[in-house]
Amino acid sequence: DDPTTTTTEAPEVTAAPEGEVANAAPVPSAGCGTSEVGSVVDERQHLDDSERWWLLRTPLDHDGETPLPVIVDFHGLSEGAEIHAKMTELGPFADDHGIVLVTPQGTGDPVRWHATLGVDPDDDLRFTTDMLDQLGAELCLDTSRIYATGLSNGAMMTSAVSCALADRFAAGAPVAGVTFSDACEPARPVPLLAFHGTLDPILLFNGGVGDSLNSVLDSGDIGAVDVRGVPIPEADLRGEGYPAATQAWAERNGCEGEGDDVDVTDTVIRRTWECPEGAEVEFWIVEGGGHTWPGSEFSASLERVMASTDLSISANEEMWAFFQRFALPAT
Repeated sequence: DDPTTTTTEAPEVTAAPEGEVANAAPVPSAGCGTSEVGSVVDERQHLDDSERWWLLRTPLDHDGETPLPVIVDFHGLSEGAEIHAKMTELGPFADDHGIVLVTPQGTGDPVRWHATLGVDPDDDLRFTTDMLDQLGAELCLDTSRIYATGLSNGAMMTSAVSCALADRFAAGAPVAGVTFSDACEPARPVPLLAFHGTLDPILLFNGGVGDSLNSVLDSGDIGAVDVRGVPIPEADLRGEGYPAATQAWAERNGCEGEGDDVDVTDTVIRRTWECPEGAEVEFWIVEGGGHTWPGSEFSASLERVMASTDLSISANEEMWAFFQRFALPAT
């Protein structure tokens, strides 16, 4: 089957209530007991016989015997893996929580992910599966606890793998760019947590792109962008664009209703649906937020390029709490 349109049969996810961790035994990868990889920090690794690469970060206590969870973090358009690793600040977070962090590199100039399922006949999904296979052979991973996240174009890729590779990823958390595709038929409902800012100047909250994105595409240099003073349409919190995309995910997962909103902070709204167990969907609306990674000081330092970063929540903490609720059973 073409991995851009459908997935192989996948087992139902093991799920836990909010605030708890899925009660599932680890599913060790082939590398458990044989891995010689110790602690590494953003080490560049190549796919065998390929120019494709990723950055690998493993915890200090990685012993090659204990299966560890994995977060695959996809960069944005023109950003690249090395800048993105700084942007999210997921590295230190992963160290503290015993997570293997993988930050893969896309292709092209400007560098990007071809994440439009059913349209782009590219290798990015196959690269992702091959990368996971190689990492599983070389490291001791818990293959039941592999999760995806990413920013912007990386959020689109997160959406793609969360659907098309539902047999590999237990859950996804796209930041500033969740997408829904009718071209993908997931093998199971996939839990999803999405973030988006109402004043995103690049991927507009209710759909379409801002003029800033054209600057990146024209110059290939994200540093050439200056979003200060750029007018942004008023956000309709239940309108088209990203609210509609998350609503579509919820409906495909079998969730009921239009979603209930709760204020998390003065600037953040959390929308949840009545979903079947193991199919939960959440949409975190960041009022006044830009094209940014909530909670990241590095992101906040790039206000000229990305607009405002909300520091009242941590995307890393919220997505990890969400991820831990879900695990794929052994097959």
